[in-house]
Amino acid sequence: MDDSTSYDRKRKSFVWGTVLTGTLSIPLIIVFFNAFRGMFAEKATGLAAVAGGLAEAYVTLGVLLSLGLPVGAIILLLRSFSAGHRMRALISLLCICACALTLALASLFVWTVLIYLPHTAGGVR
Repeated sequence: MDDSTSYDRKRKSFVWGTVLTGTLSIPLIIVFFNAFRGMFAEKATGLAAVAGGLAEAYVTLGVLLSLGLPVGAIILLLRSFSAGHRMRALISLLCICACALTLALASLFVWTVLIYLPHTAGGVR
């Protein structure tokens, strides 16, 4: 009885972890698609156009959403690992990598906006 309870708990953790990953990934893809579509419509090129599109995407999506959902998804997916379920472990590992990439991008954006840009623009040193 204890094994089935553990299995159900791990299965729920896996399902909720993948749902959180999908919840974060789908709006992010839509927002990036809209940002790049705007750049192509205006025929904008260069780093400034890409950076502007990415900044708009993160403002639209919300940095807190980009930082909160991956952490929750990673925790749930780590709890769902099981030795007997290799496919679930593989999908969990792929989702964890996607969440880690999202966390890295969100952290880079926050660092750029709060630390790097004020120092390079002649702000407070």
